[in-house]
Amino acid sequence: MKGTVGELGEFGLIRELTSRLTSTPAVRIGPGDDAAVVAAPDGRVVASTDVLLEGRHFRRDWSTAYDVGRKAAAQNLADIAAMGAVPTALLLGLVVPAELPVTWATELMDGIRDECQVAGAAVVGGDVVRGEVITLAITALGDLRDHAPVTRDGARPGDVVAYTGWLGWSAAGHAVLSRGFRSPRAFVEAHRRPEPPYHAGPAAAGLGATAMCDVSDGLVADLAHIAEASKVRIDLRSGSIDIPSQMNDIGQAVGIDPLQWVLTGGEDHAIVATFPPDAKLPARWKVIGQVLHPSAPPQVTVDGAPWHSTGGWDHFGPTEDS
Repeated sequence: MKGTVGELGEFGLIRELTSRLTSTPAVRIGPGDDAAVVAAPDGRVVASTDVLLEGRHFRRDWSTAYDVGRKAAAQNLADIAAMGAVPTALLLGLVVPAELPVTWATELMDGIRDECQVAGAAVVGGDVVRGEVITLAITALGDLRDHAPVTRDGARPGDVVAYTGWLGWSAAGHAVLSRGFRSPRAFVEAHRRPEPPYHAGPAAAGLGATAMCDVSDGLVADLAHIAEASKVRIDLRSGSIDIPSQMNDIGQAVGIDPLQWVLTGGEDHAIVATFPPDAKLPARWKVIGQVLHPSAPPQVTVDGAPWHSTGGWDHFGPTEDS
């Protein structure tokens, strides 16, 4: 579709965006009414929200609109999975300038829709507003399916720490893009379009996970939230964390130890959890550390020592376009 969103108008844009959506059995009333109705068989609704700002969280010269849509949906749906829940629905608040091409908005919605389908969810509504900077405000919903939520405060001394998914790939891709390159493609695509292991969250709950989160701000930073909430120390074994040879090659090329990306990179949305020491973990889970008795204050250490290198995402820290 040619033209701008200003030329199409608010309601024309809404019609164009919602016409691209699919549904799921959980959606009883979808877009088009005053509010959506989503089934919650468990009787509890898991909810998470995020805001993405152009120039802060994504760049149009690095990522297509479709990429931005996939990434925006993924980081919210991963939060639902990290509670041990199954994603069911997503709502989108979209701020766009009037001169934005309609095709950018529709491709964005295609990306959001397709990522929802991967997770088993659906877009059920939202709002569109005119503004100077493209902004996405996303709320994701999920269902616990009769299981207890897995929170950050359940880790206990003796538990093991394990993850599934990718660690450091997005940060390595960001380093490549920052230097004007577009390959190795696998790492660039990991930055543009993360692939959270949605199934792993509910599966971890079934395996007896005591605490869990997705790796959005960096492995050390996110595990520090668990350590603080659980009043424990978490020690990671750097030698147990897989670093692909291509990531080592990128690190050599840009002068960065790839372990820095693995420990502080974030935005891969891997799932990291603590489990009782006798838990029978499938091969997809990699044990990388242990929960210990608390230090003062609770913290995350790497090979027994505090990790002092900078890294980890802070929304009020220095601007770093994603």
